[in-house]
Amino acid sequence: MKTSTVDVGGILTPLSDMGIEKQLKRLPGVERADVDYATASATVTYDERVTSLAAIKAKIRDCGFHCTGEVVPHHVCKPEDPPAAAAVAVAPTRAHTGHAPTRPEARRAHAEHEVAAAPARARDEAAHEMGHGEGMDMQSMARDMRNRFWIAFAFTVPIFLSAPMGLPLPALPPPFGLDLDLWLFLLASGAILYPGWPFVIAAYRALRNGVLNMAVLVVLSVGTGYLFSVGATFFFAGVQFYEAAAVLLVFILLGHWLEMRARAGASAAIRKLLDLAPPMANVIRDGREVEVPTAEVQAGETVVIRPGNKIPVDGEVLEGASQVDESMLTGESMPVGKKPGDTVIGATINKSGTFRYRATKVGADTALAQIVKLVQEAQNSKAPAQLLADKASQWLIVAAIVIGLLTFAVWTWSIGEPFLFGLTLMITVFVIACPDALGLATPMAVMVGTGLGAMNGILFKNASALEDATKLDVIVFDKTGTLTVGQPEVVEVVPAAEAETVLAAAAAVEQGTDHPLAQAILRKAEGLTVEKSTGFAVIEGKGARADVAGRTVYLGNRRLMDEQGVALSLLAAEAERLQGAGRTVVHVARAGKILGLIAIADAVRPTSGNTIAALKARGVQVAMITGDNRGTAERIGAELGLDLVLADVLPGQKAAKIKELQGEGRKVGMVGDGINDAPALTQADVGFAIGAGTDVAMESADVVLMKSDPYDIVGAITLSRATLRKMRQNLFWAVAYNVVAFPVAAGVFYPFTISPEIAALSMSGSSVLVAVNALLLKFLRLEGIRQPGAAAPAAGREAVAE
Repeated sequence: MKTSTVDVGGILTPLSDMGIEKQLKRLPGVERADVDYATASATVTYDERVTSLAAIKAKIRDCGFHCTGEVVPHHVCKPEDPPAAAAVAVAPTRAHTGHAPTRPEARRAHAEHEVAAAPARARDEAAHEMGHGEGMDMQSMARDMRNRFWIAFAFTVPIFLSAPMGLPLPALPPPFGLDLDLWLFLLASGAILYPGWPFVIAAYRALRNGVLNMAVLVVLSVGTGYLFSVGATFFFAGVQFYEAAAVLLVFILLGHWLEMRARAGASAAIRKLLDLAPPMANVIRDGREVEVPTAEVQAGETVVIRPGNKIPVDGEVLEGASQVDESMLTGESMPVGKKPGDTVIGATINKSGTFRYRATKVGADTALAQIVKLVQEAQNSKAPAQLLADKASQWLIVAAIVIGLLTFAVWTWSIGEPFLFGLTLMITVFVIACPDALGLATPMAVMVGTGLGAMNGILFKNASALEDATKLDVIVFDKTGTLTVGQPEVVEVVPAAEAETVLAAAAAVEQGTDHPLAQAILRKAEGLTVEKSTGFAVIEGKGARADVAGRTVYLGNRRLMDEQGVALSLLAAEAERLQGAGRTVVHVARAGKILGLIAIADAVRPTSGNTIAALKARGVQVAMITGDNRGTAERIGAELGLDLVLADVLPGQKAAKIKELQGEGRKVGMVGDGINDAPALTQADVGFAIGAGTDVAMESADVVLMKSDPYDIVGAITLSRATLRKMRQNLFWAVAYNVVAFPVAAGVFYPFTISPEIAALSMSGSSVLVAVNALLLKFLRLEGIRQPGAAAPAAGREAVAE
């Protein structure tokens, strides 16, 4: 199965996406289709043997929307030609020129040329001429809606002045000797037909695709007022409704413009990610250095990087050395040294030297492209709350139409109020019940939340994971590589004289060896003066020896010291303490005298203790799962303050342990490295893959944590809870608004009533309020979330006492 995210242009209102989803799911081979109004894109999972991307694009066009192809980072991924089997090809879209787009929001590219049957394309283009223009992005649609608002406003002002609706304003005489009714007709037509035409197209598309949306109610309300007024002008005697219809549309357009601006602002995270990669790269071709678009760099080519350059694609250093700022990926502000054989990641920044590297991952395979793809898929996925809200919105529109018609019938025929009064209340019901706020409540919050997470190295793979993370009551950490660094480290030095002397002597013996314990000692001794040694020899099962400055230094366990007659009474108690704590104790002796002890262990990460404390403070129990024996595991558990320790667990048994905890009625999160822990990550309610680095497309995890920092679990929980709060706030407001709005609009509290214009203003205001409330999530200071390069909280930086 393949998953592709394609753009869907021209989505004007919420719920339009439901119609596209219906049609896409009818395609053979399509397993899943998620279309999102907020992001104006669709994520489709399909069997390539049965259907193709070209067929998906054609189906979207057949629904009446734009689709030029797969959404990928424009200046990283090169558009590819469609496969030969992709039916009838039409004129291709213009190829990427290699220059960065002038507008960040325009940095979308499409992985295929346009492929569709001519009749479908003709219908699509005809519809586009009547609605928003072909290929408009979110910002362009917002500008188009703004222009339509100002046109409607400009025509509506003279309507006010010509027929001031009882207001104490001087009436404007019709020009050119026109009749007032004809003058109002001309002005109202200018205020309604062109500015409101996208809603007509959107309503038509929705009905054709089997759904009801806000556009249907807008057409019913504005259209009823306008057409009734036209009839009163030319065909029958009646009161005209031009001013109310025009003002009604002005308020609707204003609200929609502001809402679209909010939607465009919510996609800022994706645009920032796209901005990270450079548009051009220097590569060696035919023996000389040439500058080419990043999208055209091929795997295996040699790329040249100079100080200050951004690295265009992923690769492996061939020659040269430098310091590279990888904060965009790891969140660490300190540059990382690079030498031949090391990997470099696209979009990171070279700080000092010049080097050459071989491109290994290009285009859609780069870490940046994978991150963007993952975020897009997460934003398009629908949380359970959103699925419920979508169904409720459909019923809300049906209720609005039914209640509106009943309101008109009751007030006009049963109560006997004037026709115009009943018509006004009916239109008010149609307008006030528009479900935009309900449709926006969840996707806007998910869009902002997942974007914020991505900018901080926390990638939620779907909206369900974002919601489920709030329900976790126990989180299980794998020990090695998660709570610990995953390699031996010197955790303590106990000297009989001076610590530096102990380390320098041990390092002198171990220099040149590649044993893991030797490497740990050498890393700890960096910066010290280490003398050269001779006569190095390994003493099997006991340690090693070498001559340093004319004296023999022994390095090893207690048996070696006993054989050499080294007295240990001075440090015997310390050695017993360290061994009791599960450390590997290396004795260092010189010329028959003990110099000191070096304790080596898989060191606990500096932020592990603070992570556990922060999770417990949030009401989450913390467990550790490890293959270590019970005694060692319990000591580490007590040291870190864990609630539960699962010891003597083989890798194949981890998933079963997670299942046992779930059997107790707990919601379990599992944190692991995403490789050996894959079954357990899959079994857990939410699986967190930590330290994923460039491998961001982990199938077993629900959440990918780019940095090797367990504290990001706190960030993920904090972010998910904050996002869910926004979702609940938005849903509460949207539901409460409609509960109050319906009876008010229907005249239940007569003589208190509201006009259609006020109804439009309140409806638009509710939608904008929901969108802005979701956007506020970007500015909240969320504990546990750190901007790239920022340090951990003070408590988190303190190493756990060894």
